[in-house]
Amino acid sequence: MKVTEKDVAYVADLANLELSADERTRMVRDLNSILGHVDSLSELDTKDVQPMAQISDRYGVDESKKGSERFAYASRDDVKEGLRTSFPTDVALANAPDADGTFFKVPKVIER
Repeated sequence: MKVTEKDVAYVADLANLELSADERTRMVRDLNSILGHVDSLSELDTKDVQPMAQISDRYGVDESKKGSERFAYASRDDVKEGLRTSFPTDVALANAPDADGTFFKVPKVIER
């Protein structure tokens, strides 16, 4: 797949970015270079590699490791107190100036 200037202009419009002609040209070149490197990965022989969604074994909560450093929900070595839980939604929204019961409501900041 090759990225075209039309593709870059479309995505820039979606992101509400104004790119000069030179910036669009550079973006096309850079994105095609990146995609070329990614495409080269298809040449690797991965038939003996197990599929995975995460390369670290320290992601998520592993109940079998409860009480160990690896029980933390993230891969931070500086957090050793175990599972870090999230605030309940009502607590997180308690001091919000405006909310809809689930989400924070914020003023619109981008006009199109």
